[in-house]
Amino acid sequence: MQRFARHRQVFYWEEHIPTDHHLPYLEFHAFDDSEVVAVRPRIPLAWHGERLQVALSRLLDQLLLLHRANRPLLWFYTPIMYPVAQHIDAVAVVYDCMDELSAFRFAPPELRDLEALLMRQADVVFTGGHGLYEAKRHQHSNIHPFPSSVDVAHFNAARTTDVPSDQPELAGPVLGYCGVIDERIDLALIEKLAAGRPNWSIVLIGPVAKIDPATLPQAKNIHYLGRKGYAELPTYLAGWDVALMPFASNEATRFISPTKTPEYLAAGRPVVSTPVPDVVRHYGDVEGVLIAGGADEFGKACERALDLSRDRRTWLPAVDALLARNSWDQTFMKMSALVDEAIAKKEEKNTARPSRPAVFRPTGATPYDYLIVGAGFAGSVLAERLAASGKRVFLCDRRPHIAGNTFDLHNEAGILVHKYGPHIFHTNSEEIFAYLSRFTRWRPYEHRVLAAVDGKLLPIPINRTTLSGLYGIELKDEAAAAAFLAGRAEPVSDIRTSRDVVVSQIGTDLYRTFFEGYTRKQWGLDPSELDKSVAARIPTRTSTDDRYFLDTYQAMPASGFTRLFENMLDHDNIRVETGVDHRDLNGEGLAHRTIYTGPIDAYFDHRFGPLPYRSLEFRHETLNREQFQPVAVVNYPSADVPYTRITEYKHLTGQSHAKSSISYEYACADGEPYYPVPRLENQKLYKQYEALARVQRDVIFVGRLGTYKYYNMDQVVGQALATFRRLEKAETAHAENWIAAAE
Repeated sequence: MQRFARHRQVFYWEEHIPTDHHLPYLEFHAFDDSEVVAVRPRIPLAWHGERLQVALSRLLDQLLLLHRANRPLLWFYTPIMYPVAQHIDAVAVVYDCMDELSAFRFAPPELRDLEALLMRQADVVFTGGHGLYEAKRHQHSNIHPFPSSVDVAHFNAARTTDVPSDQPELAGPVLGYCGVIDERIDLALIEKLAAGRPNWSIVLIGPVAKIDPATLPQAKNIHYLGRKGYAELPTYLAGWDVALMPFASNEATRFISPTKTPEYLAAGRPVVSTPVPDVVRHYGDVEGVLIAGGADEFGKACERALDLSRDRRTWLPAVDALLARNSWDQTFMKMSALVDEAIAKKEEKNTARPSRPAVFRPTGATPYDYLIVGAGFAGSVLAERLAASGKRVFLCDRRPHIAGNTFDLHNEAGILVHKYGPHIFHTNSEEIFAYLSRFTRWRPYEHRVLAAVDGKLLPIPINRTTLSGLYGIELKDEAAAAAFLAGRAEPVSDIRTSRDVVVSQIGTDLYRTFFEGYTRKQWGLDPSELDKSVAARIPTRTSTDDRYFLDTYQAMPASGFTRLFENMLDHDNIRVETGVDHRDLNGEGLAHRTIYTGPIDAYFDHRFGPLPYRSLEFRHETLNREQFQPVAVVNYPSADVPYTRITEYKHLTGQSHAKSSISYEYACADGEPYYPVPRLENQKLYKQYEALARVQRDVIFVGRLGTYKYYNMDQVVGQALATFRRLEKAETAHAENWIAAAE
């Protein structure tokens, strides 16, 4: 909320506090280090039930009126507060579900019903971890997991600071826990640990809640220090050798988010935890985190952790690298984008409009400086960059729309679909992400793909979960998975083809199960006939990470790809004409130079013969159901199934709709060129066309088709930006020979 408060006015509405005053009123509490203002309702002691709810609602109305917040964003951490605010005309409603509150001791009986009501009204839902997300993902169509982040700099202070006076130098190694001490803590485990290791000191920091303090285990080596402020925590952690997460296994801990784990690690302390599901999921493979159940195993894990604490150089660098990717700034960026998207969707609800290309006419007379053929990413990025530098651009595309193969539109049911199959943006380039961010808001999205195999849906790329599900075995860690794959790998002396790559890594059985049939359908060739680069695009993992891509930036344009292109081409120096073949234009005097993004062999009228491409056909269907499959894309590797995959677009776009649209994808040899076929003989043929391209004085070739390379979306953008820089440099230097085939 501190980060949101930099751009919005944020009020944090706390639980009401009884007062002896005869009327309700509000208290406002500001903080020195934040723009967030805490609001504390004070309600007469005797007011309960409906009278209490009415009073709270009226106080909320007063707050909004006082601060002229006509349509606020409502952000709920608990459904209990929804009846107080449900009458508010909100710009959007956020439900931030941090835990399964109904499983807590003394949870109000109406909590489940209130949560169901809030779920129906929420525009976006966040969950405090993947376990909770998986339990609730079917309750809302716009729900996203957010495991705990960490303020690394704050807790790093524990590595250098002094220990506070009320935690003096204790006898023996010090093992500590900080957090609420309630029914989620395994008190019997603490008692046994203290009794079994009397020379260890066990420190517990935090308030006692919902349990009788008299039930807390007592021993000379157990030290309760009470509640401490967030700012103080690093100083206490500085005196610990090992940090503990001694949670019980019960309904209250089933979905608990491992908030303390990254904080402990940032403090430089090894962590010992009971097997909390999300700790196992996110940190089970981290060397500085040990997981054990039962008092004996937990104690042994603490001993191993003490060994780690004596030489942090062996494990802390890897931990620091992990934490660097888990900052609150990144969480804020993703959440903020989803909130902005929810607001925009609510404003546009029931007003879905089909996208259409915008046409802009430049001022002044012809000729244009550039004729750009093709309004996909390569052509449009170059058009925008050249127009921004003062050049006049004529951009044409023979299709009746812009955006190339990423073109999306609302179908007859009002569902946003990708006409030419699923396109997912991902990149590791900050430059490319920042450039495209000029033209779109982003919806954070991490792509996941399942493969339908033997009646099961298994993650692809192959990971530990895939192997366990396929073979019915338990692989406990990455080392076990790596050993399993190594046992199946078959030596290949000279790796040249895609089959060589796969068989050498995972063996024939997995190759046939996941790769052989799919590749034959996709490329019309056996993997043994394809270049090794094709298989290199799909890795094999020994972790449980089921994301299809691991790039730093993964997102979808919030309003679709077509809208992104419309914004990109919205410039007075750009004229866009669709449904126009460049060969039908009167090229004489139209433009000084041409940038061509179509198939390079077609430009030269197939002088040396046609270059092979693979094409795709789609069968689009709209179903009278909200969801068809658990993820956006399900692959069908079997040669017995004619299509390669099924895509359900609402997973990609985040759209809420009573119906759902899917597409069946079929690979074929004829039709629109999609993919250059990566074979040695095809590269030799391309080199002949490339030689022709290099001697053209007024044409440059870019893009996947123009340079016959199997580029990802971000690589095409990067190539276009690099081409523009070369053009700009050549013009600045008054170079005569400005053209070169794009690299």
